[in-house]
Amino acid sequence: MRSMKLVLFLFFMTAISVGQLRPVQWQPISVPTTASLRGLSVVDDNTVWASGTDGTVIRTTDSGKTWSVLAVPQAEKLDFRGIRAFDASTAVIMSSGPAEQGQARVSRTTDAGKHWMLVLEEKTTGAFFDAIAFWDAKHGILVGDPVDGHFMLFTTEDGGVTWQRVPPGKLPPALEKEGAFAASNSCLTVQGDNNVWFATGGASVARVFRSTDRGQSWQVAETALHPANASTGIFSLAFRTPQHGIAVGGDYAHPTASPAPNILTTEDGGKTWQPAAPSDLPGLFFSAVADLPFVDAPASEPTLREIRWAVGSNGVNFMTADGKWHKKSDDNFNAVAFSSSGVAWAVGPKGAVARWDGNQEKPTGVSKH
Repeated sequence: MRSMKLVLFLFFMTAISVGQLRPVQWQPISVPTTASLRGLSVVDDNTVWASGTDGTVIRTTDSGKTWSVLAVPQAEKLDFRGIRAFDASTAVIMSSGPAEQGQARVSRTTDAGKHWMLVLEEKTTGAFFDAIAFWDAKHGILVGDPVDGHFMLFTTEDGGVTWQRVPPGKLPPALEKEGAFAASNSCLTVQGDNNVWFATGGASVARVFRSTDRGQSWQVAETALHPANASTGIFSLAFRTPQHGIAVGGDYAHPTASPAPNILTTEDGGKTWQPAAPSDLPGLFFSAVADLPFVDAPASEPTLREIRWAVGSNGVNFMTADGKWHKKSDDNFNAVAFSSSGVAWAVGPKGAVARWDGNQEKPTGVSKH
């Protein structure tokens, strides 16, 4: 997995209607960068941070009308695959790349990017950071690829100022060639106050690790996805409740010929996973999945409810409450996220940024709080 990881890293670097649904269009947003964007953090309807290649971090506080490009010292060669912002001033960014080349770093700002503090740098040969997440403004977790047979995990209890590595022995051993994917900062997800999951690929079977104590103890579940190569696995997770979650992925090197299942669900907190059946999107690769923060529709029209979205190189797709998937657009995005009111943001290659306001364009008869 290690040798292929570098290949995958270089590859990434270069790289609707249902019932009475109204036509939905993404609003392209002009940003002052052409970097490939994979990090995305939506603070609220107005404040959004994004990050990507060439040490790029951008921020808006007026819902995308204007953007600031934030300079991170000595970061021109870094790829910021993960970002978590807490407000308009405070954010934590994570770079992905070989640690031995100085690319496994975490930095933090409290003044809207005017200054950045390097808070974590891993130099162990083979280390490669994949994703970062926070339960709240204090408690966070970071996952990296296996080193010496165990995934690297770090946690923070002070908003990312300091980080502590979880002892490797607290995790189940990694499989041969197993790794995580730094494609959208969503192979790792948190829920509630203590729950966390991360997903894998590249090995004989794709797995989902789970913890209910903020990463201090772990269990792992196998899924029905059996990768045939290092570019196949689960790329993204989302949990609506402690019990109900979804996993998406496939083969990013063959985005229209991914092996089944490319979508899996759980109803027991990740202890077991079932392929989505029937699949309305066979063979497609998904980079990221996100749940809408709320669902409200008349009881007479339950299928009109959009409950989650998935993005990838084959477009944007959404799932309705009846479990069926539908195409929303052909746009190519790497990551997707929602504000608490249901405004969607997506980022992708060549500085692609787009916005969709679910409060203005929504299924007929559906009310939004």
